Amino acid sequence: MSLALPLLPADRLAPLAAGYARAGRARLWRGTAAVLALVGAVSLSGWYVEADPAKLAANFPRFLDYFTRLATLENGGGGVWTDPAEWFWGWKHWLALLGDTLLMAYAGTLFGALGGFCLAVLGARNLVRRAWLRWAVRRVAEFCRTVPEMVFALLFVIAFGLGPLPGVMALGIHTLGSLGKQITEVVENIDMKPVDGATAAGAGWVAMVRFAVLPQVLPGFLSYTLLRFEINVRGAAVLGFVGAGGIGQDLVEAIRKFYYNDVAALLVIIILTVVLIDTLTGWLRRGLMVAR
Repeated sequence: MSLALPLLPADRLAPLAAGYARAGRARLWRGTAAVLALVGAVSLSGWYVEADPAKLAANFPRFLDYFTRLATLENGGGGVWTDPAEWFWGWKHWLALLGDTLLMAYAGTLFGALGGFCLAVLGARNLVRRAWLRWAVRRVAEFCRTVPEMVFALLFVIAFGLGPLPGVMALGIHTLGSLGKQITEVVENIDMKPVDGATAAGAGWVAMVRFAVLPQVLPGFLSYTLLRFEINVRGAAVLGFVGAGGIGQDLVEAIRKFYYNDVAALLVIIILTVVLIDTLTGWLRRGLMVAR
């Protein structure tokens, strides 16, 4: 038995072939238009920011020279890896500052997560019927996550002085706004049957949230919180640039004083810490998602 399909007659095949050719030309024109639009947008952006490819090419070796100096011992020796004791001469002090950075990120994430959950349940359409309250809560969350942490940290440094406290407050406020938005979307997609059952049984609003909403959103809430902790570790290191304490404060001092070896050592410590935290929290998040 032959499995070959019979050919259509020429009068029926011609319109199909013409339609296929038109569709192919249309895809080609759309692709060409998209490429031209992208090239035009990039060219316009480059013109607006006054990008100069010639200057970039001329100064690129200086960029590489900076990394070469980071990787070369300042005492005239070879690469920094040839003398780890000289390279990481201040490791005890730096690890203590790294501990401050991690505690800053932890405290900011904890306070921000608790506040973000409160904003989430108050801003969810399926839990709160008062439109004005939902509107006010959402605007507060937008403000908290729109203003950069660096701006908050500068304001709090002026108000409370140098140290970890401004960093904790800045990270906490930004975390509150970000998690408030994310958890609101999680809350709005929960199964409403437990909520209706708790309400019918006479539970108050707080009890309803505790026993009908929290068990459903807890895995997602913890997963988002762990992700935010990763982000806040990096943010806490950067906040040291404005005097918010932690290892970033020593990093900016080393940059300003051109202590190249110290800059390289501090960057290695920060990068390894972030990689380790990203790995550990990634395992925890995957475990939480499987537990759901």
